[in-house]
Amino acid sequence: MTIVPIYAALLALLFVLLGERTIRTRHRRGVALGHGDDPAMLRAMRVHANFAEYVPLALLLIYFVETSSQTPWLIHLLGASLLCGRLCHAFGMSRTPENFRYRVVGMGLTFGVILVCAAHILITAIIP
Repeated sequence: MTIVPIYAALLALLFVLLGERTIRTRHRRGVALGHGDDPAMLRAMRVHANFAEYVPLALLLIYFVETSSQTPWLIHLLGASLLCGRLCHAFGMSRTPENFRYRVVGMGLTFGVILVCAAHILITAIIP
């Protein structure tokens, strides 16, 4: 078994929780479609959507690193960083008022994972 599926499963659980939170917010706010000009609804939607925008690419890149490398510690570091980053981002954006520190740390970790993976893939492709 490879390492990436473990992090993919953990992130999938977080994605479902964020989706469930968005659905609960819809019911509480009476918003069936869109955000209904409700800041809480928009916030819940954006936390969920931001996850959906970044996590698939990051997981795919981590998978490529895993298949080109024999360093399990690097894969765990990347997977754990992505998971922690997404938790921080969701926590920070879910607060009212918003806690920008967590949001910034979360996006920093997410971008860091993407950049490290992209660099690793390019370097190993150029210098085999």
